[in-house]
Amino acid sequence: MANSGIQLLGFSLSLVGVVGLIVGTILPQWKMSAYVGDNIITAVAMYQGLWMSCAFQSTGQMQCKVYDSILQLDNALQATRALMIVSIIVSIAGLGVACTGMKCTNCGGDDKVRKSRIAMTGGIVLLVGALCAIVACSWFAHNVIRAFYNPFTPVNSKFEFGAAIFIAWAGSFLDVLGGAMLAASCPRSKKVSKYPPKGSARPPSSTKEYV
Repeated sequence: MANSGIQLLGFSLSLVGVVGLIVGTILPQWKMSAYVGDNIITAVAMYQGLWMSCAFQSTGQMQCKVYDSILQLDNALQATRALMIVSIIVSIAGLGVACTGMKCTNCGGDDKVRKSRIAMTGGIVLLVGALCAIVACSWFAHNVIRAFYNPFTPVNSKFEFGAAIFIAWAGSFLDVLGGAMLAASCPRSKKVSKYPPKGSARPPSSTKEYV
């Protein structure tokens, strides 16, 4: 059986990872304007996220605009949105399943083998949710890099990574660690020995002598 401390640590890491996924998905700093070129203007910084674009001025004011139409967005951004939402939903469901099967909870009955299997299932669900987030962040990062090094992209339209994508990445990797710890709750099947125990009674041997 898995140690309850490992299960608790895995659940805590997964919980922090899910919070990181939610915060990273909401924040608009998925990519920020890159100042490359001869005429560098740092008075306004442009940020773009999954839901809105923002302009941050040097005076400290930030103006954001939510994307008007989903159909006007490119396919990569729509896919990243969908994967992040699926990742959050699946991860939260995995946390619920894992909480039911943990040793430190009273849910799921008193059967330890059954609770370990439930915790293992929750860990696997968390791994699936983390995988969705990793694919989404990596795909978005690949598109940012490809547009940055594209010679046909205008200098003023080049972007680099923002803070939100790193938060989402960190949350997904914490989700992987926590899910792996919970998935280690797989119960080991007891091996049945083919031989009788040493202290077992043996049939009395016959001491009669025959002529």
